[in-house]
Amino acid sequence: MNPFAYARRRPITTLLLVLGLATAGVLAATMMDVVDVPAIDTARIGPWLDRVSSRALDSVSGVAEAAEPEEQGHHGEHHTIIVTRPKAMDVTITQPYVCQIHSRRHIDVCALESGYLEQILVGEGQVVKEGDLMFKILPTLYQARLDAEMAEAQLAELEYNNTKSLADKKVVSQNEVKLLQAKLSKAQAMVTLAKAELNFTNVVAPFDGIVDRLHQQLGSLIGEGDVLTTLSDNSVMWVYFNVPEAAYLEYMDSRAKDGRDERIELELANGELFSQVGKIGAIEAKFNNETGNIPFRADFPNPDRLLRHGQTGTVLINRVLEGAIVIPQRATFEILDKRYVYVVDDDDHVVDDEGDDDDDEGNEDDGAVHQRLITIEHEKDDIFTVKSGLTETDKIVLEGIREVREGEEIEYEFQEPEEVLGHQKYHAE
Repeated sequence: MNPFAYARRRPITTLLLVLGLATAGVLAATMMDVVDVPAIDTARIGPWLDRVSSRALDSVSGVAEAAEPEEQGHHGEHHTIIVTRPKAMDVTITQPYVCQIHSRRHIDVCALESGYLEQILVGEGQVVKEGDLMFKILPTLYQARLDAEMAEAQLAELEYNNTKSLADKKVVSQNEVKLLQAKLSKAQAMVTLAKAELNFTNVVAPFDGIVDRLHQQLGSLIGEGDVLTTLSDNSVMWVYFNVPEAAYLEYMDSRAKDGRDERIELELANGELFSQVGKIGAIEAKFNNETGNIPFRADFPNPDRLLRHGQTGTVLINRVLEGAIVIPQRATFEILDKRYVYVVDDDDHVVDDEGDDDDDEGNEDDGAVHQRLITIEHEKDDIFTVKSGLTETDKIVLEGIREVREGEEIEYEFQEPEEVLGHQKYHAE
């Protein structure tokens, strides 16, 4: 510490130290014969000590008077203690969950027959309609097979017709007719099969969607089952997210009581909300024992095709708590992971003829403060919703929590909860 500052704050102690050091120095010098100290003249030393004491007291008084305004300014600061009440109101609680976005239908488009890729009629990212031709595989082999099967069918038909004519004339038996009729049916079936194989060389869109990356190039030799591209139906998006067991039970309990679906929103990667509102489409049958979560699926209409398969985002489940007890967060303090408030006990205040308390907003009142444990149900922006520990009639300290002590009588100003909540960083909904 600076010695001058110490001397200013402790003038008497400093004076005694100086006198003690001076006396010790004189005695030490006398014993070492450094100086010759004359005998003390008691007749002269008495008045001299009186003058020194008087000057010291005057100096101490002057220092104390000079320091008094500063100390009063430092320690005499008094902040107004503001008191308010909890408020019962409807509050919208938002629970966020990280999600993955999938197309309602997302399939691999594969070749059903082998051959050379003759035509590619779509481009990457192109929107196609159901039934549109996408790829064409060289059909030479399948066309030749169809022609051969059609020729066999014609031959079988001629044999059948001739045999039937002979049977009508009783030249051949009916068994011969039935045998050739079976041969004709088989030939016709082979024609149908050859036509189907030929049609398999034309790959068409099974539904409306968006074409993904092309996996094969023009002229490539395609094998049966090779993936040509993928097709996504993005008209409705399925959004998957995991919900903890406690939140799942809370959701099911709320749905059973209210009988209404909660508002589901989707926050995109850029922080903006998706324009469409979703709904819970499915809840899987079992929990993941390792994580304690259960997968949910929310369905979102996607008319502008903004959402694509594989995107990520955040699902926001908004739930309305009706008549929740709300207090500002700054009215609370924490001790060992527990939340407390200071409650003002002023049961002796006067009640006017209209039944209102006499501590109207802005008027000073007094009362004793007591620490009370509360249970927080939800946290939203700058407010807490209280599960237990407070009622609407309680008064709690809002400003000046650090200046009050348990059981202390305080003077305070009261503010209505509507005004207090209206000046939060974010308004309660």
